[in-house]
Amino acid sequence: MNKLLATLIAGLFATSVYAQTQTQSTASTGTAPVTAHGMTPAAGTTVVGTQSGMSGAAGTTATGSADADKDIAKADQKEAKEVAKQDEKIQKASNKASEKKAKAQQKADKKIADAQGKVAKADPEDQAKASAKAEKKIADAQYDAQKTMIKADEKAQKKIVDANADKAKAQAKATEKRAEAAAEAHKDAAK
Repeated sequence: MNKLLATLIAGLFATSVYAQTQTQSTASTGTAPVTAHGMTPAAGTTVVGTQSGMSGAAGTTATGSADADKDIAKADQKEAKEVAKQDEKIQKASNKASEKKAKAQQKADKKIADAQGKVAKADPEDQAKASAKAEKKIADAQYDAQKTMIKADEKAQKKIVDANADKAKAQAKATEKRAEAAAEAHKDAAK
């Protein structure tokens, strides 16, 4: 339970940070946020785990030094590649969770329909007993489906949190490489 709670809190935190970033970028550009797939989410929806793009400093530094600019471009390219890779992992995790949840719901729906069918077929004198059995089967089916859905969400959230952490590390590394290249260019220019 603690793991689930920690995962959900981490997901909520990541979502709020993402929403803040999107709000700031929306306010500065005047446009609606766009997801990794180029689609603008519907009003009132929350986009979780689809943060993409490179860090804010990407591609904005021209040092005048060919070597430094080359290093910066290389860092930007490496960052973009890692971000794309992590976005793909996020998408796969989300899709897998959705599939598992859909299967769990279908399985529960089938069990519920079977239980209700048995009640409908039961003799009038056995109706109450069949109804009680059906209620228990329905409750069990719903519990099993919810448990499966929670596990699927938990697993997906863990993967999403890990992928977002890897993206942040890639962005930090690229920022470091850009700063090093700019410092080297300034050092060379000072000679």
